[in-house]
Amino acid sequence: MATLTFLGAAREVTGSCHMLESEAIGRVLLDCGMHQGGDATERIKKDNFQFDPDQVDAVILSHAHLDHSGLLPKLVHQGFTGPIYCTPATRDLLRILLNDSLGLYERDLDRDNLKRRRRGEEPLEAEYNGQDVERTLELCEPQRYRTPVKITDHATLTFQDAGHILGSAIVELEIIEDSQPKKLVFSGDLGKRDSLLMNDPAEVRKADVVLMESTYGDRDHRNEDETLEQLSEILSTTWQRGGNVFIPSFAVGRAQELIFNLGQLHHRGQLDDWQIFLDSPMAIEVTRVYDNWLHIMDHDDVRQLSDAHRSSLEGFLPSLKCCVTPEESMAINNIDSGALVIAGSGMCTGGRIRHHFKHRIWHSNNTIIFVGFQARGTLGRLLVDGLDKVRMFGDEFAVKAQIETLGGFSAHAGQQGLIDWISRFEQTEHKILVHGEEEAMQTLSDILKKNHGVECKIPFPGERFQF
Repeated sequence: MATLTFLGAAREVTGSCHMLESEAIGRVLLDCGMHQGGDATERIKKDNFQFDPDQVDAVILSHAHLDHSGLLPKLVHQGFTGPIYCTPATRDLLRILLNDSLGLYERDLDRDNLKRRRRGEEPLEAEYNGQDVERTLELCEPQRYRTPVKITDHATLTFQDAGHILGSAIVELEIIEDSQPKKLVFSGDLGKRDSLLMNDPAEVRKADVVLMESTYGDRDHRNEDETLEQLSEILSTTWQRGGNVFIPSFAVGRAQELIFNLGQLHHRGQLDDWQIFLDSPMAIEVTRVYDNWLHIMDHDDVRQLSDAHRSSLEGFLPSLKCCVTPEESMAINNIDSGALVIAGSGMCTGGRIRHHFKHRIWHSNNTIIFVGFQARGTLGRLLVDGLDKVRMFGDEFAVKAQIETLGGFSAHAGQQGLIDWISRFEQTEHKILVHGEEEAMQTLSDILKKNHGVECKIPFPGERFQF
């Protein structure tokens, strides 16, 4: 029998990690992600492995987002030496994301250890370092989409396009145990069918066990055209009242879609004379990686770049200014109106967006637009939930800026997209929901059972499942 253990993203969204154990494949992790929100030192310290890393034979990585990949260097630091299977584009993005995450971790660790030394306490040792990041990248074995590869004598891995971010993959794993073939499919994070730049998620029809994400299991998104029109209206209203706009954005996927959307508005003549800033060194780097992989993205969207005689996302939005240095970022604070700022982090847990909030969140003529999922416990979630005062940098700030949420920009499939994807499986015995908050998972499970006759399991953290 093969055994699945749900170690992370079970009845929660972040920290994706599942252990598959089988004689056909050994001990394999599906993702190795970190939890998000709060101090990096405390978060990474608390993310303890419930297994011996040196006993893990391989990792199969669905995509580069840190809630799926962020603990890989810690895994390596504690003795893992096996292959990390991912797509080539994911490997390119990992270099950027893991190094950026390391920098934030080391900054928080230095700060926390200074406080500990002042109290006469022993400093904390680093959970991983730069050598572990480099070793993680060396262990990556990139595999192309739709190309089956034998990873053991009795196990074959195939990646399909998940349509979530660049390089994101649906995992198809076929194993042979006791002469019996078995197939597991792990959705990773599924994109939307009308997502910009990304292809539609691949359809898979056969599996014995399906693990499907359920981030938006309780609601649907607006379609792209409606969302773009809503964005245009919010920008126009803010422009008329003389304010600035701040968009907290994930560096991977969301920032690039925003650049493309704003470029569309520009080419349609629907964009006022905004000074637009991409204020995220990591997002700038990622955007250039995206430019290198335009040939694997949605052909209709990429054709718009060609029609505009542009070969890059940056070039598609002529008014875009990329801010690399802290000085360039701080200079934005001198602009009282007409600035549109895209900055990280996407959930406002850190990054330059918090510094912009410090200067502008208490002005009622400004607007903050959320374009992605905000996990519980994050500053972004507090603002979306309507908190009227927030604490940052040891001080309290009144929330006077307009708070807007555009769900249509999500890189995740909405409820109907999830239903459509899992309903296409034929005679699949076990369907399991992961990567969602409990309410969203239960809502999706109830609808699938009532309207489609599909029974789904919702595992608890640490629960084991045999098939």
